[in-house]
Amino acid sequence: MPLTPSELRAVALALAMSVGVPLLSGCGPGDNAGSRGSAPSGATGGPGGSALPAVQDRALQAELEQQERVGQAHPRDHVRELQALESRAAVGSPERLEALSQRAALLAQLRDRSGHEAAIEEIKAWPEAAPTRSQIPLALMLARAQWLKANGELGAGVRLLAGLSDIDAATADRRLLWRATELRAYIQGDYGEVDAAVESGLKALEQARAMESRWRAAATEATLAFNYHRSQQFDHAKRTAREALLAAQQDPDPVLLYSVHTILGIVYSQDDDPKYSQQAREQALQYAREAQAPGLQALALGNLADYELRSGNYARALELSTQSLALAHETGDISTEILARHNTGIAKIGLRKLDEGKRDVLQAITMDAQREAGSYTAESWLELGTYLEKFDDLQGAIDAFHQSRREFDEVLRDETRKAVLEAQARFEDQQRQREIRLLNQDNSLKAEQIRTRDLQLKLWAEVGGCVLLSGALLALAYRRIRRTNAALAQTNESLRVQSERDPLTGLANRRHFQQAIAQRTRDGGLRGSLFLIDIDHFKRINDQWGHAAGDTVLVEVARRLRGVLREQDLVVRWGGEEFLILVNSETTEDARQLGQRLLDQIGGQAVDHGSLHIPISASIGFASFPMAPQDLTLEWERAIDLVDTVMYMAKAHGRNKAYGVAAMQARDRDQLLALAGRIESAWHQGQVQLVSLLGPTQETRA
Repeated sequence: MPLTPSELRAVALALAMSVGVPLLSGCGPGDNAGSRGSAPSGATGGPGGSALPAVQDRALQAELEQQERVGQAHPRDHVRELQALESRAAVGSPERLEALSQRAALLAQLRDRSGHEAAIEEIKAWPEAAPTRSQIPLALMLARAQWLKANGELGAGVRLLAGLSDIDAATADRRLLWRATELRAYIQGDYGEVDAAVESGLKALEQARAMESRWRAAATEATLAFNYHRSQQFDHAKRTAREALLAAQQDPDPVLLYSVHTILGIVYSQDDDPKYSQQAREQALQYAREAQAPGLQALALGNLADYELRSGNYARALELSTQSLALAHETGDISTEILARHNTGIAKIGLRKLDEGKRDVLQAITMDAQREAGSYTAESWLELGTYLEKFDDLQGAIDAFHQSRREFDEVLRDETRKAVLEAQARFEDQQRQREIRLLNQDNSLKAEQIRTRDLQLKLWAEVGGCVLLSGALLALAYRRIRRTNAALAQTNESLRVQSERDPLTGLANRRHFQQAIAQRTRDGGLRGSLFLIDIDHFKRINDQWGHAAGDTVLVEVARRLRGVLREQDLVVRWGGEEFLILVNSETTEDARQLGQRLLDQIGGQAVDHGSLHIPISASIGFASFPMAPQDLTLEWERAIDLVDTVMYMAKAHGRNKAYGVAAMQARDRDQLLALAGRIESAWHQGQVQLVSLLGPTQETRA
């Protein structure tokens, strides 16, 4: 079962309690779980590493330890307390660096740019003669990574923390190194590098146990359990979450227990019996109240409300969401207010107060959009569409699905743009390396030519045969240059082909389509029949059988599409579980016949994945251009929007079917676009003629 926007936000803040804390810990290696009242020993490096000076002010160090554990529950208050602690610490001392690092982390959480930049400058200006100066590069890396995490720049955070591989673990402070590794695991998981996140989490757990720190081990195991859950390793997730709970109970505090119980509620949400998940979420709420942290209480209420929504208890969900909204107003937490408004609206839709519920959800979406939270906005539109479809508001569901698609496309374009820039940088670096190798070859050739010329001058008077030898050497060099150029051209062509192919299915990708479409349009308008295909319930396939089964379905659907189409037809993996087809035929009847063959070919037989037989079907939208009866054409982007709309109509009207646009009563292009924007109502009014096709009868799911 995929995580909802509510759970994503809840986990984000719960784990922030463990990875968003200060960059240097003050307790020594023998802190025995870092108990809040302990007086730690000296802050030493790893075995064999250089040691920092012994801690002199044990009382101050104990206060900093307490700040480290619970400071993020009340960040604004603790920023002020940390400033007071800094003033008590000696210049250049470990205690002062610890307090400054904690403050930088809290300012990042509060997204206080000016305050955070000032803290960064203080770290950079650390006294050169101070014994702690060697820890400054790692402290700066962590402070900057905290800011990137707080502002959603996950890719930049992953790249920055890759610098941990250059850190000498033998001389780095063990607590600082644990912080960095734990933060890296959190950011990698959010960025989608789940396998790497699990690896970093295991390394951080090993470091925490080596420090004999139970609360650090509990915090790390909570992050690790969530990353196991995201990688579909549900048994590992449950076992690790239980171990986190045991470690937290040995050295408890309410903020840590809130985080662990939030994770327990998530990882047990897959169970057939939801009682344990519900109990864990309610326990998280109790610990948030014990911590006297209104912000955590608001989020815990929102997380519990999301559980009630999944269970269909809409009245209870509305009650919890209303309480969450009141606390969010009290604390001024915009993110939690958005979550509460969203859950309030969904609960009202469940109670069939459709108009009122849609207003609340749309207000939450608008607030997310103003914060440029694109992924949350897209997920919220998708969830709104799902609930509207469930409660029979089909037109509202179509509009929400369509908007979700646009938002996801926008996020995809942003991510793709970043990925393309990174790929381009890598390609240019490879190209420079090739040019260097060619230059070296050219220099070697020139040196050989110079030596040959010297030999000719020396032997010209004695051996006339040197002319033949020189010619042979030049011919050999010429052949070498030709082979080198041919190999370079072949490599470039291979890179071009790879960049235009989807690596999983072998189909063309969007980049190839955008290059090919220019050759298939005339006078700025698309001519031919366009099909957009979406595999039904694909997320359910991933959730029920795993992503490997989902990949098998994608590969098999691609094979079946190629089996139906001709060599000259263009078939593209458009993104995720969507495929795009463009054929040269401009007649609606040909398009109708092909649409029926596509439905039958995709849904006629289950997909085999090992011993599993996975039934599949698809929803299809299609249209032929020029559009009858006025022979109107559209730019290819607008044509895709049109077939995308009728594809979502097929989904909203039951899936496993296709809708095709046969004719639109429009005089010109502008009127055609206007009808496309309200196609379902125009269809009912007789202004649009649609073709409806049904797929094969589905087998009962195993």
